Amino acid sequence: MTFESIISWIICGLIVGLISRFLVPGRQSMSIPMTVLLGIGGALLGGFLYAQFRGVSVDPFSLASHNWYGWIVAIMGGMLVVWIYPYVFPRKWWQ
Repeated sequence: MTFESIISWIICGLIVGLISRFLVPGRQSMSIPMTVLLGIGGALLGGFLYAQFRGVSVDPFSLASHNWYGWIVAIMGGMLVVWIYPYVFPRKWWQ
């Protein structure tokens, strides 16, 4: 794994996390780093679930060819993670 691939995962995680937070209704009280982490986690979850049904994709984040569905799957996984996050880690009354 190269430095460029790590940076691309962080950028993709940020994009997926922001889109997911926008699409999930309600207020999400989380920071930008948590958004990136949930976006990366959602992309991994979505990619894992998709791979279980359809097989592994070669280049999931490409917009140039037929692999645009990787972004859709990542956003759907991100939405699932952003939706579940407040139930797993609820805010305390002092926060």
